[in-house]
Formats: sequence, structure tokens, C-alpha cells
Amino acid sequence: MGNTIVSWVVISPASMSCTQSSRKFRQDVTKCLFLGIISIPPFANYLVFLLMYLFPRQLLIRHFWTPKQQTDFLDIYHAFRKQSHPEIISYLEKVIPLISDTGLRWHLTDLCTKIQHGFHPAIRDILALRECFSNHPLGMNQLQAFHVKALSRAMLLTPYLPPPLLRHRLKTHTTVIHQLDQALAKLGIGQLTAEEVKSACYLRGLNSTHIGEDRCRTWLGEWLQISCSLKEAELSLLLHNVVLLSTNYLGTRR
Repeated sequence: MGNTIVSWVVISPASMSCTQSSRKFRQDVTKCLFLGIISIPPFANYLVFLLMYLFPRQLLIRHFWTPKQQTDFLDIYHAFRKQSHPEIISYLEKVIPLISDTGLRWHLTDLCTKIQHGFHPAIRDILALRECFSNHPLGMNQLQAFHVKALSRAMLLTPYLPPPLLRHRLKTHTTVIHQLDQALAKLGIGQLTAEEVKSACYLRGLNSTHIGEDRCRTWLGEWLQISCSLKEAELSLLLHNVVLLSTNYLGTRR
């Protein structure tokens, strides 16, 4: 899935448009280069048109997607990342015995149990684990290779790279989101349009295509409260928050 599949970010209405466009531009250029290469042979352009018709999600740039295709394709992308959610929760359960602090072990066990039983966790339930995600065994630099691959799928990043490179990409991606969250908190969610709010939620792990604007604003507010409470050393928790905060929101778990 190459670079980030969903290319929405939010800083302010103006800068968000610039950043979003640059990411979409890179993805669209990749598609155009591929189509250009395969259309070089004589009469291959007929094959290109056929391929674009058969595989619009993979080959057409977003400007040529119909509104229905946009919704359907975002559902498909979310289904990709959602497949990794149970796997990530399972990994969290496996490391619980490695946590030295009894209180943190209890909090993480309780959180995993709530999510597995369909409950949406409270902000305090997640923030109670910030120390657990700042060092062994869940700090960014201590994550196991299979855990890093699952998190890459949850972030719609390709998992087919060496673990050190995957870890670096996850760290970079999460740092950027954290910085955007701080800027967005200062700007205020109320300054965003409905489309920008849904875009921001989708980027952070919530399939906002079927959720009302008010509910999306509420969820984004919860995300920002968590994100803006975290230090740089605790960003592994923000990365896992893509799963923890989105899995059961308003019955989105299916």
C-alpha cells in the first residue's frame, strides 16, 4: 500500500489544504507514472483505459472518483486497517506479564478486556497507561517486529519493509500527527468544516464516512485531549490510540 493511503491532515483550513494536496499529489504522480510506463508500447493505451475502468481505486486519481466510489473506497481502506485491530489487542495482552508495575498491568488488562467486549474506553483509561508506553515493553523502540507490522497496517502503511525502517516510518508518522494535533487544539475544532473534521478523524483511525458530524467532532475532541497530554517519549500510546479509541466508537466494531 506504499505510502499512507489516506492523505488527510489538519493544521488550519489553509495549511491543511496545502499539506493534504501535497500528499495526494505524490500518490497521484505514482499512479500516473505507472500508467505512463505501461502505455509506452504501441496500442497499449487501449489496455490502460481498460485497466482504469476495471481498477479505478488503484489506478484513477481521486478527482475522477465518483462520490459513491469515494465512500466505497474509504470503506475498503478502513477494512484493511481494521483487520489488524484484534491482532494488536492480542499483542498488548501478551506483553502484560512483562510490565513490572502491578497497577499498570491491571489497567492494561482492564482496557484490553473492555475493548474486546465492545466498550469504548474513557480518556482516563488510556492516559493511565502513558508510562507503560514510554519504555519497555511498549515504547516505540521496544516494539517487536510483528507488532510493528500490525501497527503499520493499522496506519495504512506498507508492512513489507524491514522492521527498523517500519519503526522509523511509524515514529515519523506519529510525530507529525502529534504536532498537527497540538496546532489543531490551538485552532479549535469549531474552525473546521464538516469535511475537514471527517478527514481528520479518518486519518486518525476512525471510519468517519458513516458517522454524523457532531459525533465526529466529539471523537476528535477525545483524541486531542489524549494527544495533547502526551510527551514525545509517550507517542507509542498515540500510535496505539488509532486502535484503542476507534474500535468500538458508536458501534463501529463489526
